[in-house]
Amino acid sequence: MKNKLKVLGDIEIDRDLKLLLTIGGLYALATFLSNTFVNIYLWKQSGEYVDIALYNISVYIMQPLTFILAGRWAKKVDRVIVLRLGVAFLSLFYMTVLIVGESASKYNMLLGALLGIGYGFYWLAFNVLTFEVTEPETRDFFNGFMGLMQSFGGMIGPVLAGYIISRLANFTGYTIIFTISFILFALAVASTFFLNRRSAEGNFTFRRILQERKHNEDWKRILYAHTFQGLREGIFVFVISIWVFITTQSELALGTFNLIFSGFSFVFYLLATKMIKPHMRKGAIFVGGLSLYLAVFLILTNMSYTTLLIYGAIIGLSYPIFTVPYASMTFDVIGKGWKAAEMRIEYIVVREIFVNLGRVSSIAIFLLAITFFSPEASIPYLLMTLGAGHFIIYFFVKGIKLHGTPREKENKVPLGNEIADHENR
Repeated sequence: MKNKLKVLGDIEIDRDLKLLLTIGGLYALATFLSNTFVNIYLWKQSGEYVDIALYNISVYIMQPLTFILAGRWAKKVDRVIVLRLGVAFLSLFYMTVLIVGESASKYNMLLGALLGIGYGFYWLAFNVLTFEVTEPETRDFFNGFMGLMQSFGGMIGPVLAGYIISRLANFTGYTIIFTISFILFALAVASTFFLNRRSAEGNFTFRRILQERKHNEDWKRILYAHTFQGLREGIFVFVISIWVFITTQSELALGTFNLIFSGFSFVFYLLATKMIKPHMRKGAIFVGGLSLYLAVFLILTNMSYTTLLIYGAIIGLSYPIFTVPYASMTFDVIGKGWKAAEMRIEYIVVREIFVNLGRVSSIAIFLLAITFFSPEASIPYLLMTLGAGHFIIYFFVKGIKLHGTPREKENKVPLGNEIADHENR
């Protein structure tokens, strides 16, 4: 087949899929190099959990709002342009961090808003393009390979950044790594110019897909599952990093934690991609979700750098076991939904709304808790309760039935392809 390359036996990937993987790889490296340390950068300036929480909640508020706007634009203009806007805003985020420098904590919500806008444009376009360039037989490969690249970025980025920051005085190291991230996103912008143009037609009717959960039980289950995914991600994405830094007072130690986490993820994404077959997905989600939850109690019973490293290893092996089948199951549900080919953008937008509803709720609960109680007293209870999010997901997805005739075929609309996503601790 023209412009196709065989990998992993009979699986074939074309030029656009390889380009999308390249852009995803640049994104992963730039993100892992700096994003963990943005929270520490703000923490070192203010020392307040409230400031970190407001920064993160700004990200998760702007991200779904931008998703809605990006979804509307993706129906009117080229989706590659929307992707380009995403990486451009991510570049702008790092440029702004560099400009405000040691006053960044005063602009925490502005920075969070810029990052959320960048994420919104980027992930809407990336997911839609992935929906189009992957086939059902390449779905697990793409999800797994993206996981491998994210893990590789997670291995190299944080430990390199931690080393640079720890070797240089004041905030000089932070300036260097934020500059490198800016350059990587600029390269990602350049890569988008090699993607084939992909225009769309039709009206943007995400409210209709939002209401589809009343008619499609599988769609309702997967949306509620994503809300619980967000409940864990909301606070875990910053609390664990801050705890590692508070325990060690070392950016290099935080980089080492991420190296352990991503090293295990790298190996287990490779194994999960090869070994987890479609009939094994629900069992893998149960095992991965339970393991992620039980790992929380390790650091709650004995807080030390050693136990944090062990925690990093456990979640590093658990996330691939959970994420590869969960992502594929999500995309299968969408692919078999009502008018999936025509409404794929709306499906992605609605899914993102539910994920971020969970994330915003998580951080809102966090802010309420530390307002009325001390952070030291309240955070462990929050981790015990909200940390169950990924385990609870199993009880939603176990009832999903993907066999039978896709509704797309009933409507005589081409089924199209499916999607992909990322993320957190």
